[in-house]
Amino acid sequence: MKRRTFLAAVAATSLTPIQAFALTSAQAEVLVNKVVVDINKVIASGKSVPAMIKDFERIFNRYGDVRVIARSALGADARRLNKSQERAYVSAFTGYISRKYGKRFNEFAGGRIEVTGARKVKSFYEVKGTAHLRGEAPFALNFLVSDKSGKDLFFDMIIEGISLRLTEKSEIGAMLDKRKGNLDAFISDLSKAG
Repeated sequence: MKRRTFLAAVAATSLTPIQAFALTSAQAEVLVNKVVVDINKVIASGKSVPAMIKDFERIFNRYGDVRVIARSALGADARRLNKSQERAYVSAFTGYISRKYGKRFNEFAGGRIEVTGARKVKSFYEVKGTAHLRGEAPFALNFLVSDKSGKDLFFDMIIEGISLRLTEKSEIGAMLDKRKGNLDAFISDLSKAG
């Protein structure tokens, strides 16, 4: 779980916009290493956990395809959202992800990611890498990037073969089931979860 939490935090703040499939492996490595440095700056900032969570949320909103990730996590039930509910849900989801992973930044000081390659897969780009955490064996991860929303943004990360997006889909689905499918109750509770 420690690995997934670290990588989710990095994924949610990583991958600045990439020129439509023109990215090289060297550029990707520089980019991801820069993100890790930026995250470490937040960790080393001495800010309170709530302040770090706010920083994390801003970064997630800037570089993640948040609407796509949020709708994917909700699954077929996303089609039931009206426009107002969708805005409220995406906002609640963003806060949930930011609180869930942002409050754990301090546990991962000194972590780093090395990009090992990038390749086009169908209509998106997969950036392969290796994560190194202090005191743990290195492990594989993939960042998935797309420009379908009009900007190059990340929409998933695969950690040792496990999709962060699909993991969140299971958790979000369980939360909605617990509220017997009531979207408004679910959105209200999600805005406090994490």
